[in-house]
Amino acid sequence: MAEPHRTDTLLAAVRRYVAAHANAAGFAQTPVPGLTTIRASAPSGLVHAISQPLVCLVLQGRKQVTMGARTLTFTFSAGDSLLITADVPTVSQITQASPDLPYLSLVLDLDPAVITELTMQMGSVPAVDGMAVRSEPTDTEVAEAAMRLMRLLDRPAALPVLHGPLVRELHYWLLEGRHGTAIRRLGWPDGPAQRVARAVAMLRRDFARPLRVERLADLAGMSPSSFYQHFRAVTSLSPMQFQKQLRLIEARRLMLAEGRNASTAAFVVGYESVPQFSREYRRMFGLPPAQETAAARGRAEAVA
Repeated sequence: MAEPHRTDTLLAAVRRYVAAHANAAGFAQTPVPGLTTIRASAPSGLVHAISQPLVCLVLQGRKQVTMGARTLTFTFSAGDSLLITADVPTVSQITQASPDLPYLSLVLDLDPAVITELTMQMGSVPAVDGMAVRSEPTDTEVAEAAMRLMRLLDRPAALPVLHGPLVRELHYWLLEGRHGTAIRRLGWPDGPAQRVARAVAMLRRDFARPLRVERLADLAGMSPSSFYQHFRAVTSLSPMQFQKQLRLIEARRLMLAEGRNASTAAFVVGYESVPQFSREYRRMFGLPPAQETAAARGRAEAVA
């Protein structure tokens, strides 16, 4: 059994873990659900995503994130934490990384159930509104709790028993720290954020199918007009814009990662018109589907 590296820093622990476990894209999912380590040895292109609530502790390098329709841009580097408290569209780019000094980060998916329990025990008042994306220096207690969680990965026998309390402790320190006010709204039982989250879960699951706003509003327990307003306030998009971005992001993955052609990808994600798909794809990603696929293939061949 490997012994924990007691003198490790969090940076060293993450560096060691990704060196042993990262896939070709630089991601290493740990045995702790929702805990991922990331490495990049060079600046990246633009990455479009609709991220679920998470906190990202940057340990080395620099990254830039732009939030959806509001076009707010955040730059964060070693020692900073990026917080995302809602399912919002983001465009991210690693801007500082090299083989000698790669970009390294630790990402934890936030658990609304844990936040709700802690918020009630702490007697905290949830924030009514606020930006869904923000960056702050990482609190010492958060980094220390993350370090203990990384050390636990060296003890596979103890991991199933102890990872839950450590993840809970990490959520506690996030709530107590600089990000606490923003995170608390995720712990508001049956609040607007949690109601919208129920509709978002359906959109993520069934994005390829036609979905009426009335059905989503009913799931959220709101009138259609109230739901539309709350959905836009939380995600920065309308429900249909949200669904369209999910479709386009998945279509891009199908073409670039699985080699599907544009027409096949379009129909798989729910488009009935390939020309409409191509127009919307170009509007979001800057290139028509076929042209971007060809460019990606050329880059891969150049590297090979």
